[in-house]
Amino acid sequence: MPTWNSRGLRGSTLEELINLTNEKYAEHGLALIQKVPTPITPINIDKESRHITLAYFDQKSTVDYIGAVQGIPVCFDAKECHTDTFPLQNIHPHQVHFMERFEQQQGIAFLLIFYSHRNEAYYLRYEKLMSFWNRAEAGGRKSFRYEELEERYFLSSKGGILIPYLDAIQKDLEERG
Repeated sequence: MPTWNSRGLRGSTLEELINLTNEKYAEHGLALIQKVPTPITPINIDKESRHITLAYFDQKSTVDYIGAVQGIPVCFDAKECHTDTFPLQNIHPHQVHFMERFEQQQGIAFLLIFYSHRNEAYYLRYEKLMSFWNRAEAGGRKSFRYEELEERYFLSSKGGILIPYLDAIQKDLEERG
């Protein structure tokens, strides 16, 4: 069972960039996106500081963020990658299942991936995620390579927006027709 303190600050850079982006979007009335807290069961609590020092995850979480963009339901998960190969094991089956059900309800589901060694953010469309996922399920590669990604979905900061995923959502919607 994974422990809370064993995961350290993994993913914290991307999470901070997304949280700052979400604040900007909310300030401008463009979107309301909230971080989904992961339920934990505390095991050890420092009596002096009253801080949790060890805990276990209560249940499988769904995705990292959920909300609405101009009336459209949106959910996404944030992942960091330190190489040009992204292992699909970093995405859990229950997350894919949640995203699938979210899409069936006319929502938009996606991943935001931060390639830390390149300092690049990427919007992975649900449809593209599923092509990689299905390939792995059929016995193919259990990962995808940077070179396989769609260039138009790389994100560059602009106008104080650090991870401008609304632009990518717009492209995604246009391609869906």
